Amino acid sequence: MPQLIIEAREASLSTGLSVRRILPFRLRRMVGPFIFMDHAGPVNRKPASLSAMDVLPHPHIGLSTVTYLFGGSVTHRDSLGVEQVIRPGEVNWMTAGRGIAHSERFEDPEALAGGVLEMLQTWVALPEKAEEAAPEFHNYQPEQLSVYTDKGVWMRLIAGNAYGLKNDVKIHSPLFYLHVNLDAGATLDLPKEHAERAVYIARGRLEVGGISYTTGQMLVFAKEEQPVLLAREPATIMLLGGEPLGERFIWWNFVSSRRERIEQAKEDWKQGRIILPPNDNKAFIPLPVTGSKPASSGAPPPEPLS
Repeated sequence: MPQLIIEAREASLSTGLSVRRILPFRLRRMVGPFIFMDHAGPVNRKPASLSAMDVLPHPHIGLSTVTYLFGGSVTHRDSLGVEQVIRPGEVNWMTAGRGIAHSERFEDPEALAGGVLEMLQTWVALPEKAEEAAPEFHNYQPEQLSVYTDKGVWMRLIAGNAYGLKNDVKIHSPLFYLHVNLDAGATLDLPKEHAERAVYIARGRLEVGGISYTTGQMLVFAKEEQPVLLAREPATIMLLGGEPLGERFIWWNFVSSRRERIEQAKEDWKQGRIILPPNDNKAFIPLPVTGSKPASSGAPPPEPLS
């Protein structure tokens, strides 16, 4: 049985883009090093509303963002001068380290045709030794990612290791992250080699221990549990987790093992010390005006951006 069931909550990234937010959750801040998870879409909007969906340049420290699309496309631009059109099945891994700014813009009207735009973004907190690393961005094509199929199960390893699968996606601590499609009636055990594990149901319905779970729920399992996932209908799920990193503070888009480091990041953004993307520097998201402090428990900081 799941240790915890997390129900996705609606959140807004921009005036035209709402998401289902799964992590962080007041009763479960992290699963392994994963500290944030959003699910956007499927989105179907007229081309005239494309700019309203854009997420303007905003900063990050102390984490890696992982962007993965089921459909559509989004253009990423960052402080390093990277401009990358992100497409389905690719892994886009941006390590903020000591500080980076990036934007996400929806510039292709065809990306919204038929409601195909669908995107997941997670944040992976960095171990202390990597929190102040130089920022990096890497795009990995689908053919670089391990795929496994068997008896109604298809899976792609996004990062880390699980089920004997590995790839060359650069990570900073032990973790696993997989995209899995299950046919109706298919079963799957969770990987056993990681301390913390969770299943997010992106679509469809699963049964675990005779109880049914559905789209928008995350099931978190203890290490000693060995659940069998049964797809009651065709399902798309994301499996994620890994080894815990210890306490992390989170405030807006900043994550750190040190509360004072987040206070520094706030001032760095206000003073322009985290530079804007050179090819997207005409506007940015200002620091939220709030009296809240970096939180490691249930106190809500300002809504994070992707």
